[in-house]
Amino acid sequence: MQKKRPRSKGGKRSGSGVTPPAPAGSESTRRTVRVRSRLVAGVAVVGITVIAAGTPAILAASSELNESQRLVTLAELNQQATALAHALADERDEVTARIAAGRDQASGGKDDSRGHSARVDQRVDEMRATAPAALRRDLSTIPSLRRDALSGKGTALEAHQAYSEVIAKLHELADELAEKTPPRAAEATRAPLALGQATEQASATRGLLIAALSVPRAVAVPQLDPVTGLPVQVQDGGNDKDDRTRDELSAAAQQARVRELGALADFDQAAGSTARDKLSSTVTGPEVNSAEKYLNSLTDRPELSDSDQGTNRKKAEAALSARIDRMRSVESALGTEQVRRLEQLRDDDVTALELRIALLGGCLLIAVGVSTAVARTLTQPLAVLRIGAARLATEPDTAEPIRYTGRNDEFAQVVRSLNSLHGRLQGLLTEFNGRYETLRAEHGELIAGRETLTVQRAELQVLASDLTTQLERLKNTVHHTFVNLSLRTLGLVERQLGVIESLEEREHDPERLATLFKLDHMATVMRRHSENMLVLAGAEHGHGHAGPIPLVDVLRAAVSEIERYERVTIQSLPPHAQIAGFAADDLSHLVAELLENATSFSPPDSHVQLSGWLLESGEVMLSVQDEGIGMSTVRMGELNTRLADPTLFEAGEQSADGAGLGLQVTSLLAARHGVRVKLREHKGSGITAVVVLPQALLPKAPPAATPPPVKIPGDAPALNLPGSVAEANSNALPTRTLGLPGDPLIAAAEQTIREAEAEPAPAARPAVPEPAAAPAPEPALARA
Repeated sequence: MQKKRPRSKGGKRSGSGVTPPAPAGSESTRRTVRVRSRLVAGVAVVGITVIAAGTPAILAASSELNESQRLVTLAELNQQATALAHALADERDEVTARIAAGRDQASGGKDDSRGHSARVDQRVDEMRATAPAALRRDLSTIPSLRRDALSGKGTALEAHQAYSEVIAKLHELADELAEKTPPRAAEATRAPLALGQATEQASATRGLLIAALSVPRAVAVPQLDPVTGLPVQVQDGGNDKDDRTRDELSAAAQQARVRELGALADFDQAAGSTARDKLSSTVTGPEVNSAEKYLNSLTDRPELSDSDQGTNRKKAEAALSARIDRMRSVESALGTEQVRRLEQLRDDDVTALELRIALLGGCLLIAVGVSTAVARTLTQPLAVLRIGAARLATEPDTAEPIRYTGRNDEFAQVVRSLNSLHGRLQGLLTEFNGRYETLRAEHGELIAGRETLTVQRAELQVLASDLTTQLERLKNTVHHTFVNLSLRTLGLVERQLGVIESLEEREHDPERLATLFKLDHMATVMRRHSENMLVLAGAEHGHGHAGPIPLVDVLRAAVSEIERYERVTIQSLPPHAQIAGFAADDLSHLVAELLENATSFSPPDSHVQLSGWLLESGEVMLSVQDEGIGMSTVRMGELNTRLADPTLFEAGEQSADGAGLGLQVTSLLAARHGVRVKLREHKGSGITAVVVLPQALLPKAPPAATPPPVKIPGDAPALNLPGSVAEANSNALPTRTLGLPGDPLIAAAEQTIREAEAEPAPAARPAVPEPAAAPAPEPALARA
């Protein structure tokens, strides 16, 4: 529910009503966005969503189809490899038997070898176009393998193993096919694989047995003994090497027979009843039975007995070949059935892919159709609302209500709400026309009152300007009064110091002289306080010196200006350090204020250490170290901030937080000459005030002479130690002109006193002459 009515903008009042603002569509800075475009985008999103949801299923079906096609191609290649393996096994068995019988035997075997070789070469040429690269490399070794076997010096068993390795490469296609076949078609590949292994081992058994039977053996031939003339049996043919060859071949045949039986057992477990029945019904008959008898008798032991060696080689070979041919026929039939099943699997995958594509297309058409129909049910009522609302906004006085004949839905509610607002708007326009004249009259009265307030405001501004001028005049009066009082006090103190010094020169009594020294010292402290008042008032009170002043003299003068000077100990200082003459008095004043704070906020029996160092940058750092109670880190940070910026003391806060006038004077003097002052926490207890003097205040020329030694009253020898001059109160700086005839500061103070006494009323502002300016320093010693 809308609680606040938006304020109309851009409307213009007229005598008959209010002109409505221009519709938002007329604004050139805003781009019109149509709802139809968003609905079309929504329909597109729905279609894309349906496609995205169905794409994984299509991709999966396509992947399965590609895999099925690869399996079919691999199965067809496996059939060719099986036929080549059969031909190569026949060649292997014939070559093995020939080598065992002797490579130079009858030519019949040689003709059979050529027939087997031609069949093998034909099979290789058929497979070369479709075989993988690795298999092609293995097949290319067959001619060299054949040549080495027939013309080389290797044994029959070595030739058999060489041929078997190539045949094993061909059988790897069947292994790969069984590995890649999915579980849904695994039964079609496990049985042919096991039967192929059994057939290969049966062929290897045949070749090895025939080769063993082909090895020459010794035969007993009756002959007459040339000595006795009696008939004896003599062994003709054969030797120990032939016996070892026969035993090796018969042992290998026995191992091949064992592997054949294991492969047949695997076939019984993997194959179905149909495949088992087909094998049992095909591999049967008298020849198979005869072959089984030969196998049982010839492979029962690793070596052939004498009776086994007498076995008819041709009959055994014929029986074993007949059994192997029947097993190969079953293997070929199972391979053909395997290809057929895989082709059926591929066809099923094609059908599944087509069904999924059709299902996705149907879902897409349904989703897009339904979305389009829903969008049309929204765009048509929306067009009625848009046209009607634009008409009401353009002509609110004369426009007819919106007519809507659609369903009683949300659009109908919006139409009723718009018509209700239109009726209320017409009533409000009528009421507004009545009140407009009243508001117009009140508006005139407000304008008149505003003009009156403007006049009064101008008067108040003039009054405020006068008050500001008076306040500035009062500030100047107070400032000059403050300066005048300071100059009066300073003049009296300087005159008092002059009187005391003259008394000190004529006095010889030690006790009275000590009293005069105390009075002289207290007057010096009073002079510093008076100078503090001038510094706070912003008046220049110091007088420069013609040449540079030794740093030790400046520090001794600072010590002499504090009340507890006897507690200050001057430590090591940079040798031959000097201060520019125009800044010597101010620097002495600055150090005196820091010493005053150090002695005031430390135990009465403690000492304050004053020392100095020459920094690598060429500046001089002074340190004022006390043994007081110290202060908090927050408090020290606030004071360091104010020491760096003197304007922070001018905010009138020193009396509230106890910053003191001494630190304010220190900050003003430091800012005047570019000196950096900072408070640091001292190890143990106390505070260390660090003063860094810039190079502009440090003349580079060495001192002309060493400071004169201090003569202590009595018979004690002259001293030239730091602090001794301060104790003697001689102020190691060159003698000031204050107190002498013609001193400008004293003259200004006396002139101020005379004018103040001559003035009839205290409100009058005396004319205070400016103090004489100090001698201008050399350009190299200008203020920082």
